Amino acid sequence: MTVTLSELATLVGGEVSGDSDLVVTGLGSLATAQVGELSHLSSPVYRTHLPTTEASCVLVKADDLNDCPCAAIVVANPYLSFARASQLFQRVESLAGPRHPTASIDASAVVHASASIGPNVVIGERSQIAANVRIHANCVIGDDCILEENVELKPNVTLYSQVSLGARTVIHSGAVIGADGFGFTPNEKGHWQGIAQIGGVRVGADVSIGACTCIDRGAIDDTVIEDGVQIDNQVQIGHNCRVGAHSLLCGMVGFAGSTTVGSHCVFGGRSGAGGDHPINVCDGVIVSSCTVLSQSVDQPGIYSGSVIFQEHKKWRRNALRSHTLDELFKRVKKLEKFIISSKQD
Repeated sequence: MTVTLSELATLVGGEVSGDSDLVVTGLGSLATAQVGELSHLSSPVYRTHLPTTEASCVLVKADDLNDCPCAAIVVANPYLSFARASQLFQRVESLAGPRHPTASIDASAVVHASASIGPNVVIGERSQIAANVRIHANCVIGDDCILEENVELKPNVTLYSQVSLGARTVIHSGAVIGADGFGFTPNEKGHWQGIAQIGGVRVGADVSIGACTCIDRGAIDDTVIEDGVQIDNQVQIGHNCRVGAHSLLCGMVGFAGSTTVGSHCVFGGRSGAGGDHPINVCDGVIVSSCTVLSQSVDQPGIYSGSVIFQEHKKWRRNALRSHTLDELFKRVKKLEKFIISSKQD
């Protein structure tokens, strides 16, 4: 890929400082970029690398332009601009031909002529594959699935029946969409009786689902992932959950069944939501890493509940003492009342 600075400036809405006809052919960090590469300064942490960078062009804010030793594109938000520019250099994995001869496609499935179907792909009954869909090797698509335009399934993705994916959604390797929700109830003998999971999964447009992530089908109604949601690797979303538009779920997030998350929420790594009743989270909530919501949140903001790590012996002593906090609280209240009454006497 080659692109001129003037073309890049048009793409990111910036202004070129230097030769607008200069060509860049790749991307690099400030510290390691070579001649011909585009870099960016998006954090003060990396500012010390700017005067010595060997990049041919750097995306910078106006305040940093004087310290840039090479051509630059001045933008309001260098990181966002770099994200947009990076799309030009993304490698597209090839697929041999529109339909590999080892693919197994049911006669009732409808597959657009422009779709690319890789080796050993299985497509079930009545499923619909729209234009420019890319399905890589060993993917399994169950019955009655719908893949809209420009969806991409990386190798070894499994879609159970009744899964719909909106346009331009990407699912990475090992993800399983539409497996049974974890629904059981004890019978008269105390044995677990399974509850049939007959709902589906609806995923909106422009969603990214990371490797080895699992999204369970609904028990009755569908599990829903709205437009623009970005999901990292190894995330678990239980049955009948709903994740609002443009929310971000980092690695190893877990949602118990029937959790509802609003739009523009962020869940840090290993955080989650669940309890003995459904959790509802309003729009605009940020949940810190390792924080688990055990009750609903109705006000936007940042929520944290992680326990700070300590040396093991000290942690063990404090953990044991935490069991007596209620007793200690009652004793303190009695002492307060005694002190107040003594002063009055």
